[in-house]
Amino acid sequence: MESLQSFAPLILMFLVVYLFMIRPQMKRSKNEKQFAADLKRGDKVVTKSGMHGKILDLNDDGTCIIETGAGKMKFERSAISMELSKKQNEEKKSSVIERK
Repeated sequence: MESLQSFAPLILMFLVVYLFMIRPQMKRSKNEKQFAADLKRGDKVVTKSGMHGKILDLNDDGTCIIETGAGKMKFERSAISMELSKKQNEEKKSSVIERK
């Protein structure tokens, strides 16, 4: 019984680390994979490097062609920022609603 009590703080620390660090990262990773899978032609996106553009083509090898102000560029789907792209699209929708 004493040996179990001596391991209790260690078990509790592992549980806290899992709940506050590992689990949220796994959830975020899952959401990013779902976002990359749900991309379609015509979506306006922002890459993690800050390039703004519109998706022209999605390839099976995990890449996509984005039309930017500088021309067409090829990016990995993982290079598209989920947070910035969603934020940009929400701002566009809210400005359209305000105009009506």
